[in-house]
Amino acid sequence: MTKRMVFVDTSLCTGCKACSVACKAWNDLPAEKNQLITSYQAQASTTHNTWTYISMHEKYENGKMEWLMFKHQCYHCAEPSCMKACPAEAIYQTDSGYTIIDQNKCIGCGYCVANCPWGVPKTDPELKKTFKCTGCIDRVENGLLPACVATCQPGALHFGEPEEMKQIAEVRLAEVKKDFPKAQLYGDKAMGGTTYLYLLKEEPAFYGLPENPTTSASLVVWKDWVQPYGIWLIPIALGASAVSFVTTRIINSMSKSKGGDIHG
Repeated sequence: MTKRMVFVDTSLCTGCKACSVACKAWNDLPAEKNQLITSYQAQASTTHNTWTYISMHEKYENGKMEWLMFKHQCYHCAEPSCMKACPAEAIYQTDSGYTIIDQNKCIGCGYCVANCPWGVPKTDPELKKTFKCTGCIDRVENGLLPACVATCQPGALHFGEPEEMKQIAEVRLAEVKKDFPKAQLYGDKAMGGTTYLYLLKEEPAFYGLPENPTTSASLVVWKDWVQPYGIWLIPIALGASAVSFVTTRIINSMSKSKGGDIHG
């Protein structure tokens, strides 16, 4: 199956939260107790039972208040750090571009949680399994729209082939920039490119997003160097220690010998 993309036009989002409800309904996820955080936002982050939610950001300018909305879920990166971090090889990518957790292999270690630049995956402490948005891969591979896209009434969510979505995004960006000079696309250059492409009316930091999300350097070193070549590092380290030991003994012997000559 060819790759797919979701274009999220935040300039059209009304914060109705229908996408979150549709996600829970389709994936049979239970409701959770929560409380208001700010404005009408009652969800602070994704959880193992909430895979998508809307954050609301207030902007005061020229005596006018405006709410800017942002839909959070897994971004389904082309180069996912969660997959790189998983020691159980429980995370894989589909041909359509989605990053999926195989629950039969997941051990709930939380490495994917710690290494996602957006902090999306969450571990169920009872099941010891980690969960996140699946992109509705079961719907997509059967010719249906993702549940969130299918339910979005304001038309803020679009679904299709990447090139088509990027063209729509560029047209919308040009329109929105007329009134919002800081408007920009987000996700197209992050982590190798994401399956969810956003149109933002403000800079990423305004929404609490990382400007340039990347895989941590420590994870890259560990997975790309230490693990693959670790078997060679051990004898090299032992060899270096042996050479250091012998060299030190020789130097000490020479020092003692010279010391003895001087004394005589």
